[in-house]
Amino acid sequence: MSEVSQYIFNGLMLGVIYAMVAVGFTLFFGVLDVIKFSHGDTLMVGAFAGLTASILLMKIGLASPALQLLAVVVFAVAVTGLLGAGIAKFLILPLRHAPPLNTLLATLMLGTVMREAVRLFYPDGSNPKPFPALLPTSTVELGGLSLRIDNLILLASGLLAIAGVHLLITRTKLGLAIRAVAQDGETARLMGINFEAVVLITFALGSGLAALAGVMNGLYYYEVNFNVGLLLGVIGFAAAILGGLGNIYGAIIGGFLFAALQVIGSAMLPALIPGIPSSYKDVFAFAVVIIFMAWKPTGLIAEKSSERV
Repeated sequence: MSEVSQYIFNGLMLGVIYAMVAVGFTLFFGVLDVIKFSHGDTLMVGAFAGLTASILLMKIGLASPALQLLAVVVFAVAVTGLLGAGIAKFLILPLRHAPPLNTLLATLMLGTVMREAVRLFYPDGSNPKPFPALLPTSTVELGGLSLRIDNLILLASGLLAIAGVHLLITRTKLGLAIRAVAQDGETARLMGINFEAVVLITFALGSGLAALAGVMNGLYYYEVNFNVGLLLGVIGFAAAILGGLGNIYGAIIGGFLFAALQVIGSAMLPALIPGIPSSYKDVFAFAVVIIFMAWKPTGLIAEKSSERV
């Protein structure tokens, strides 16, 4: 039971990271019907921005873990928020009336540019970089399950971030404006809503959430590398599709479901097929998603035409 509980906790930890990425895809699709394939690399930029903030504080002698953690989160979210708004302003909006394939290819190429820029220009960027351990690493025992305090903090922080975005979308005037633009952008303009400002804020919000996911991933695995966003971006997009692209609840469910598939694959594949390593969990998870998409293309929660965010 202890081993099963550990698998469950690992699945929850991965699920919250995937859900945060998937929510970003859903926000972007909701307001402009676009798939921003550079979203995973935006996450990577956020993780490296946070790492840079920590290194700079260490160089000036500020070694307090709490201060470093605050600086890492704030700097990562600020950098990627500005990056997301800039991408929306200078790339997404100019292509708004172009064929969807143009936007897809443009963001895909932009992701490659960001990834290669970090690899080439960040000091020793082609190699994995150690991420500082800024959270307490002591453990607590819960019914035979040994859990580290830092992992519990990360899980709670991720859930709070998702809940915060949900409350912002559903309970605030800004959220009302985002939902209005998502439902009908032209009518929202006529009602006095600043369409461009709402789009920029939405892209900044989704990108900032991705940065937080990148920082959490670094704190969880104690390292970051220039291609970490490639896999997380694909998984986040798959999770959004699995749950129902355009539905924020579906994105959250899809993230946790994909993590559950990975955990199941990691635990069951070596037992069912001797000689198969647990690293094939991604193959198993993606195979199940492909089968599910063929059976139910709309995802678990089909997008509603009256409310798409």
